[in-house]
Amino acid sequence: MENAKYLEWITKDLEDKDLIEELNAVKGNEEEINDRFYRELEFGTGGLRGVIGAGTNRMNIYTVRKATQGLANYVNDNWSGGAVAVSYDSRIKSDLFAKEAAKVLAANGIKVHIYRELMPTPCLSFAVRELRCQMGIMVTASHNPAKYNGYKAYGSDGCQITNETADAVLANIKAVNEFDDVKVIDFEEALQKGLISYIGDEVKEAFYSHVLSQSLHGDLVKKSGFKLVYTPLNGTGNKPVREILKRIGLTDVTVVPEQEKPDGNFTTCPFPNPEIKEALALGLKLCEETGSDLLLATDPDCDRVGIAVKYQGEYKLITGNEVGCLLLNYIASQRKALGTLPQNPLTVKTIVTTSLIDHIAAEYGVEVVDVLTGFKYIGELIGKLEKTGEENRYIFGFEESYGYLSGTYVRDKDAVVGSMLICEMAAFYADQGKNLVDVLNELYDKYGYHLCTQKSFAFEGEAGMENMNAIMQSLRENPAEEIGGIKVVRFNDYKKRLAKDCLTGRQEPIELPSSDVLMYQLEDGCKAVIRPSGTEPKIKIYYFVVKDNETSARKREESLNEDFTKLLKL
Repeated sequence: MENAKYLEWITKDLEDKDLIEELNAVKGNEEEINDRFYRELEFGTGGLRGVIGAGTNRMNIYTVRKATQGLANYVNDNWSGGAVAVSYDSRIKSDLFAKEAAKVLAANGIKVHIYRELMPTPCLSFAVRELRCQMGIMVTASHNPAKYNGYKAYGSDGCQITNETADAVLANIKAVNEFDDVKVIDFEEALQKGLISYIGDEVKEAFYSHVLSQSLHGDLVKKSGFKLVYTPLNGTGNKPVREILKRIGLTDVTVVPEQEKPDGNFTTCPFPNPEIKEALALGLKLCEETGSDLLLATDPDCDRVGIAVKYQGEYKLITGNEVGCLLLNYIASQRKALGTLPQNPLTVKTIVTTSLIDHIAAEYGVEVVDVLTGFKYIGELIGKLEKTGEENRYIFGFEESYGYLSGTYVRDKDAVVGSMLICEMAAFYADQGKNLVDVLNELYDKYGYHLCTQKSFAFEGEAGMENMNAIMQSLRENPAEEIGGIKVVRFNDYKKRLAKDCLTGRQEPIELPSSDVLMYQLEDGCKAVIRPSGTEPKIKIYYFVVKDNETSARKREESLNEDFTKLLKL
């Protein structure tokens, strides 16, 4: 029996001819049809994300229109004369999906502000607040492989939407048929009528001004003589990052030519993720050829940045946790020295981010606040501080996946300001005769070697999703008492919002929103956090080990990974 949704789609006169070809190609193949239509792409706090193609379980103009019609209905139900900002990255059909979203919003009487060209995610967050919009849409799949695209929804505060808003938007989306219930207007007609307008250069200039305001020792960059290799990984960072680096006086910048221009196929980096060494291969090669001091790499939507540092003649990759710790140490120490550290300063990190940050923060009297995984929770906290007049307390926030934010001008991670501060920090320490690796080693010598790693396990298709959910349910219902012969002394279930002391049996509430995350604290001080990815069909495990040196830490992490892999029966 053929899928009813498939039959509906194949009988429509679809505008995107790529979809017609794909639907015809899978005709009679129940498995392929089911994979495309067994569900609708899930709309949550991260918006939509999926493989580009035909079907309700794919990213295409019809799933984008449906989601946007639901979002438009939500806006019109809650505001009169609402406005939405729209941006997009370099991915396949990102510009098309952005314009389709704009056409639906305009047809529903909602004012649309759209960037004239691809722009980073932080620029979308900034535009939402700068233009006083009720919501924002960023078309991106961040660092996923080329076959993916996505659609992030933002609230009026510039943050990705909360669970409550996502649920309300989702209810509206579910009530919409992607063909019969969607209003659409011609893009050019909407431009002429003023329903859609392009975001002007003054907004970009305002964004640049806010980024530059975070500089602490910008004068040192000009004097440093630093040589830099930069790769935007074929994404949105090319223009804004290079512009900021030019404005702080960093002129010796070599851009990886194969990865300079926008290209959603990512032919030289199949996984355009600065966390992955393979994505940096061309940049590292160019560093060797040019003798550069530093490699910067931003992901396609330029909200995350990875680096490699020349150290003792070789290029050493520095993790997101390490860069975050270096940045907090730099910001806190220098703002204290400059007399600009606020009263009761505060830094924010996620629950899967290194505890090394706690030691650094304590030295400078900085409060550390832990939030759930996802930078929107950091943005939300900034918003709460703003409402109580304490916004200036926030000095820095970061997550282990290479996302950083100094300042409160946006409510998402920003690789533009991250790139600027990394270069400035490197110049500052170079002026003292130090390398970033030297400074990192000083922190480890002082506070112990903090090793934080992550392992991912993929679960593709409908059966994979069911297996992934079953694993998480089993772990939750049958909590391990020991792992690898080591007692579990604390077990946190963030979905149930309960923390259990396994030695006493005492339970206490977790003061964070419900989230499908489990944390195991072992008797030897090691910790593991397990959660399903919010953007990919994967289970992720984060390991935290603190030892006297790297060798012993890595040895313990290897055994920890073996133990947890057995626990998950993978």
